[in-house]
Amino acid sequence: MTENIKSSPSLYDPNKKQKAGEKTSRIPIKIIPISEVLKKPDWIRVKASSGNTRFNEIKQILRENQLVTVCEEASCPNIGECFGKGTATFMIMGEKCTRRCPFCDVGHGRPDPLDDKEPANLARTIAALKLNYVVITSVDRDDLRDGGAKHFVDCIYQTKVLSPNTKVEVLVPDFRGRLEFALEVLGKQGVLGLPDVMNHNLETVPRLYKEARPGADYHHSLKLLQDFKKLYPGIPTKSGLMVGLGETDEEILEVMRDMRAHDIDMLTIGQYLAPSSHHLPVRRYVHPDIFKMFEEQAKAMGFTHAAVGAMVRSSYHADQQAHLAGVV
Repeated sequence: MTENIKSSPSLYDPNKKQKAGEKTSRIPIKIIPISEVLKKPDWIRVKASSGNTRFNEIKQILRENQLVTVCEEASCPNIGECFGKGTATFMIMGEKCTRRCPFCDVGHGRPDPLDDKEPANLARTIAALKLNYVVITSVDRDDLRDGGAKHFVDCIYQTKVLSPNTKVEVLVPDFRGRLEFALEVLGKQGVLGLPDVMNHNLETVPRLYKEARPGADYHHSLKLLQDFKKLYPGIPTKSGLMVGLGETDEEILEVMRDMRAHDIDMLTIGQYLAPSSHHLPVRRYVHPDIFKMFEEQAKAMGFTHAAVGAMVRSSYHADQQAHLAGVV
């Protein structure tokens, strides 16, 4: 009986890219739906992308060069605005993540082997688009010895060789269990292999980590950014938070204090929007007055810049944020 079940083609296939219910059905802490789905308030507005020539041009160039953006994979609500302005956040190392974070719309599955041509392909595309500022992020690659650190370095290096005036921000995974090795790898190509901004998102408050970030560790994520800052004090560090998962305002403020205690320079805070009914539900919509309070507190705490608002995402207006923080 057991052998028949295991051989059934309808069962779990680790090589398949799983989204929504297929992805979240196997997480350790099950998603508990709320009794009534909250209605989106008036201040949640997404700009439409249809009919935007630059939007369609960017999508076509990405497809021609076999590149993936987190804008598309994570169903970012700002994709129309950002693509329309000719900016994108590139997602390297495939489109299958080794983790199953139930707030995220990026697919889960056993990742494909790394594409050795991706760094050069990415660099050529960035040069062709004549971008002044790019963000490079990735899925989690817990299957790799260095968590993908060398691939990040190769992408940064090739981009800066072809586009020496382009600023590069990286939004990295946590390199869990590989931190020292990953940080060592990041420095092996010299200045051309280093980012202009080092970003890693804490995502939420420590109380919600087991539910929202299975496989991650709050203190480890803080240590990643602090250790990077010790090695490269001249490179700004950055992190982001979502609100609406069930945290309190005071918990957000406490995380912000932890960030500053770990020398994190830049901050983003935005409203969580559930990608589907299979993801964690929105437990509150934070009022603009509360976002304003977070922004004022961030300034008082000494962040060089804080992008705070309902539609803010980690890479949203990253170029403007970097400019205001003195990076560009």
